[in-house]
Amino acid sequence: MLLMAAAGLVAALLGVGWRLPGGLELTTTPLKGGPPLLAVPLQPGERFTIHYYHSVENAPIWEEHSVDAEGRIFIEEERYMKFGAGMGRMPGMGRMVRRGQYEVIEDMHMPTGDFVLRVGSPGVDHTIIWRGRSKNLSAVAPHVAVQFSARPVSLLYSLWRRIVPHPATPD
Repeated sequence: MLLMAAAGLVAALLGVGWRLPGGLELTTTPLKGGPPLLAVPLQPGERFTIHYYHSVENAPIWEEHSVDAEGRIFIEEERYMKFGAGMGRMPGMGRMVRRGQYEVIEDMHMPTGDFVLRVGSPGVDHTIIWRGRSKNLSAVAPHVAVQFSARPVSLLYSLWRRIVPHPATPD
């Protein structure tokens, strides 16, 4: 009888763990299929950065993104050293400020949803920065179109990934 009660309690806890929110998982997956190149846990509102070197100006650019509780992706800020081809303020989006040598468009909070990025070649160095860790996509998938997407995950899945990180999570 005690064993059945314990099994029932474990089953109930597992059921609750699958239903309780456990944050989000951001993945970057090749459009043509295959396993994710990147998979990272995020909390709602937490940011990740795409850093690269502009292909024309060869100047560094940082794009900060966030994800809300439903998994919607937003661009929050763009930072660059100088006005490059295709860079600059978008009317009605954010506020342009200067931080040292950088031009910054801050407070954008512009929804992008899932988005596609064609990874540049080495030298462009499309690099994802998350919690002080980084992954250079240009080193592993140059010229590949990848989709960034985020999804809510359960508490149980989140706890599992703390013990056994996704193979595409940077060290």
